[in-house]
Amino acid sequence: MKLAIVGTGRMGQAVETAAEGRGHQVVARVGRQENPDGQALTAERLGGAEVVVEFTTPDAVVANLVRLADLGIPVVTGTTGWLDHLPDVEALVQAGGGALLHAANFSVGVQILLRAAREMARALRGQAGFDATLVEWHHREKVDAPSGTALKLRDALVAENGEREWPVTSLRTGWIPGTHALEVDGRYESISLVHTVRDRGVFADGAVTAAEWLCGRKGVFTFEDILSGDEP
Repeated sequence: MKLAIVGTGRMGQAVETAAEGRGHQVVARVGRQENPDGQALTAERLGGAEVVVEFTTPDAVVANLVRLADLGIPVVTGTTGWLDHLPDVEALVQAGGGALLHAANFSVGVQILLRAAREMARALRGQAGFDATLVEWHHREKVDAPSGTALKLRDALVAENGEREWPVTSLRTGWIPGTHALEVDGRYESISLVHTVRDRGVFADGAVTAAEWLCGRKGVFTFEDILSGDEP
């Protein structure tokens, strides 16, 4: 598979390593400085890529996705902090017969955490003696807070149990790739559901898996769709 990578930071570099390790060819790398408002994203610059993997910033991602939708090239994006614009981007992708897969987190472990959190939320219905909160830790350079994963967790909790608040605390320090915790505390006992990333390679490998899955598909998807096992 021929891949183009938009965003040449740490995640872009990790995606390139993961892609090449799985036998794919990276035919283009597009960095921030050369790509104001998505202007560098042309068919020629992308070198015949079959899928684009995009990891940039909240202020750059929408222009990139709009431009790539115009080109009709399937896109996997792991950028967070832009989902208020999803309806408009989705409409462009659908109108052009393209493909987009977006995810706040490409970790299978996080999908398992989401399922466990939903069960926890159901179990806490009517349990006024317990307080619950979400805590997420990320490296100091992460722009958005709360993280996209934390927001997705909160949405899942609210969907299962809207009778209580699910506050989120965000910490930005050091070089932590990402930790998310659902903490439930009672007077005499506590329960914790925690997912900790040891290496950002888990996100890169998941993004490449998503790119492989997206080939041959049309429409708008999330990483959860991959885990459902559906075929093209």
